[in-house]
Amino acid sequence: MNRFVLADPDQCIGCRTCEIACVIAHSAGNPFISPDDEFHFHPRLKVIKSFGVTAPVQCRHCEDAPCANACPNGSITNADGSILINSESCIGCKTCMIACPYGAITMVPEYRDGRAVVQHGLYTNVSGRLQPKERMIASKCDLCEGVEGGPACIGKCPTRALKLVEPDLVQARVEEKRAASARQLLHMTRIPATGL
Repeated sequence: MNRFVLADPDQCIGCRTCEIACVIAHSAGNPFISPDDEFHFHPRLKVIKSFGVTAPVQCRHCEDAPCANACPNGSITNADGSILINSESCIGCKTCMIACPYGAITMVPEYRDGRAVVQHGLYTNVSGRLQPKERMIASKCDLCEGVEGGPACIGKCPTRALKLVEPDLVQARVEEKRAASARQLLHMTRIPATGL
């Protein structure tokens, strides 16, 4: 079973600290001291604020991942309990974005050494001038793969609204619910509780 980060909307205050922690965790340098033209704010989760609900939304690392099933060239794979995007082979077709039921995938410009990667031979018209088109790739939560301490959003959340859901935790919750259901059934049928 894959791991994933889950937010408790009752605890989230919408401060977006998780988004900042995500950007810092995935930046080579310190984005706060980078020149403006080198600062790229592309968090891999998005805080959604609506009437009555505020919570970050991010990849759930689905077991039967629709994004991976839809990817036309196998750039999305399951590795060590998480669903990962290979940015090198991603062609930016947006099929994964459409397939994701949570809206957890976004398209972002690809950067190398702080500069946007351009597609050779492909141009875009900007105010009547042709300019090289930036290469766009799919981006989503990778559970801070390779980042010491795991998902940065969890550690920086001031209200502890985010939790890493591990397979053991899911199984424990399922067992608790089953036991509670069995106790409720026994109470409803007035059968003496034996062994519960």
